[in-house]
Amino acid sequence: MPTFTGTWDVTLDTPIGKMAVVFEIAESDGVITGVARSDAESVDFQDAHADGDRLTWSQAVTTPMRLTLKFDVVVEGDAMTGTSKAGILSSKVNGRRVTPG
Repeated sequence: MPTFTGTWDVTLDTPIGKMAVVFEIAESDGVITGVARSDAESVDFQDAHADGDRLTWSQAVTTPMRLTLKFDVVVEGDAMTGTSKAGILSSKVNGRRVTPG
C-alpha cells in the first residue's frame, strides 16, 4: 500500500496559469491530514480519503477567488498526478515528494 506522507512540491496547471503549491501530508492510525501552502495562503485538507494509490480531498481557498477545490490524485512512488476541480473548471495536478513523512 502506498504512503502519501511527506512534503510534496506540486504544480497546479489552472485555467488562469500555473500555481506552485506545497502539500504537507501526514497519516496517523489510518487518518490522513494535510495542508496546502502557497505564497498567498495555507489551507487544510478536508475529508481526505485514501483508496489504494488514490487520494481524494477537498479544500476551500480564497485566492485568487473563493472556491472549493476537489482533488483526486494518484501516487506512484514519489510522483503524484491527478486533477483538481472547482465546478466545471479542471486543473492538472503534478507533484514530486521532496521529503518523506
